[in-house]
Amino acid sequence: MEKLLFIINPVAGGGKAKRLVPVIENFMKETKKPYDIVFTDRPKEATHLSKRGIKKGYNTIVAVGGDGTVNEVAIGILESGRGILGIIPSGTGNDLARTLDIPFDPVEAMDIIIKGNKKQIDIGFVNNNPFLNIASIGLDSEVVKNTEKIKIRIRSRIAYVLGVLSTLFSFKDKKIKLEIDDIPMDKNVFLVAVGNGKYYGGGLKILPMAIAEDGYFHVCVINKASKIKLLFLFPSILKGKHIKFRKDVEIFKAKKIKVVTEDKTYLNIDGEIHDIERETLFMVGDERLTVFC
Repeated sequence: MEKLLFIINPVAGGGKAKRLVPVIENFMKETKKPYDIVFTDRPKEATHLSKRGIKKGYNTIVAVGGDGTVNEVAIGILESGRGILGIIPSGTGNDLARTLDIPFDPVEAMDIIIKGNKKQIDIGFVNNNPFLNIASIGLDSEVVKNTEKIKIRIRSRIAYVLGVLSTLFSFKDKKIKLEIDDIPMDKNVFLVAVGNGKYYGGGLKILPMAIAEDGYFHVCVINKASKIKLLFLFPSILKGKHIKFRKDVEIFKAKKIKVVTEDKTYLNIDGEIHDIERETLFMVGDERLTVFC
């Protein structure tokens, strides 16, 4: 019989995820399906809880939180070699849910899981770290660092906008060597975003043509431009209209991307920041992840 394990990040969305417990309990009582609820209490714990749940016979592992929680639960499923991912969007960004058309209403999201609507999506790897949505180098990684500070006071989509504005005028372009499926090019860039999903940063449509199950990454490169031009370019990303600025924005489709930077910089993986030294390799994995959506 299908057993569900709900893994809740209690601090996601400023406590929104934790407040969904009675909603989940009331919904699951109606289904008469066996389930359990567990909470994370530290970073990366959702991966451990996911793996432990699968060993105990849970077929479906439901991430209740934001993109970071979803990523951790997915890693647990991948490392276990079995299991299906469910998502109840309840973080600040919820960007993978947007790409997969998962409703933000928790009852509607659970209804999709119970009805069994699912697809297999690609898994991306960047320097051997798995990701489901988008990984990026450049302006965005520093925006995320600044946004985390702002989120202490403001828990909404506007936090990311403020993070962009506070970073924009101090950020310097990156000189990189870029390879797109082994085709080399030298560039001065503000941003390189690689992903399976369309959205990041709480709804910014950075990769509007991305398809999570087509076996390819989409890549957005924002080339060096004046800060004033970037300031006017940024609002167009909200609806994916930035791709019309062809001199400043380039879009590629590829299975393998390599970025070599001259200086130490940061890598943003599904909203989590990592330090990198010089070379970063993005590859589409051979395996796929089954997700209710």
